[in-house]
Amino acid sequence: MTEYVFLNNVLTDSDQAAVSIHDAGLLHGIGLFETMRSYGGRVFRLGDHLDRLFHSAAALNIPVTQQKLEIENGIGELLGANQLTDARLRLTLTRGNIKNALPENPSPSTLFITAAPLTPYLPEYYNKGMTVIVSDYKQNPYEPTAGHKTINYFNRLLALQQAQRKQAGEALWFTTSNHLAEGCISNVFLVHNEVLLTPPLATPVLPGIIRKLVLELARQNGIKVEEKPLTIQDLLQASEVFLTNSIMELMPVTRIEKHAVGNEKPGPLYQKLHDLYRSAVAAECQKEQEP
Repeated sequence: MTEYVFLNNVLTDSDQAAVSIHDAGLLHGIGLFETMRSYGGRVFRLGDHLDRLFHSAAALNIPVTQQKLEIENGIGELLGANQLTDARLRLTLTRGNIKNALPENPSPSTLFITAAPLTPYLPEYYNKGMTVIVSDYKQNPYEPTAGHKTINYFNRLLALQQAQRKQAGEALWFTTSNHLAEGCISNVFLVHNEVLLTPPLATPVLPGIIRKLVLELARQNGIKVEEKPLTIQDLLQASEVFLTNSIMELMPVTRIEKHAVGNEKPGPLYQKLHDLYRSAVAAECQKEQEP
């Protein structure tokens, strides 16, 4: 079966899809991306993903030629063409072909979306928890792209490779001032004395879509939440730790290198929030499919 991609508003055979060798994403890493998950043919929290993309594009001066509605329609066409319901999608936006482009007349952006069958994390991760490491690398709060989901992901991939060599699933980053920031591909939450803790956006951290939802669900259900600077001591003293992103959803962490988290089992607050998250997915996606 032909695999399609959505490239600059056109469904294209993936084997025929191409971007220019003068594309700013290829030459300079100027671009953004969103990783999304669909349930039953609907992308969960698509509006939030597009809002984040457009916000970062404006902040980093990356023009977006396409309108949000065009992108939404393209995603629907792409899922249909590839006959996918539960899928992993990636939307990539670059500044486009910069050959002969002028500041007063920028070239159209390049935007493409891919969709593939979802390969979920192994059930044992959710049942037993994941091991993470503390990365040797530091997150610089003064980096102008910090807090944005840019396509320049090489440093994150290096840290993930470091984690994998130690038989871990994620690496946690601290800032140059030694405050907990985030994982390579995830936001991080701690539980201490039944209070849900997470680093504030100003750390800076990526404004994760699932991070935002978890905070909403916690506050709606009477769970005390604090967004505040956190240290390595806070991390090691936590009774629960879990990660969030759109593909893994909520992932319990039961070991930080050789340090055991709690009783090395997914904790009760994680379990409650995970159940609330699954209910939110079911309600939103089911509602969207109703006529």
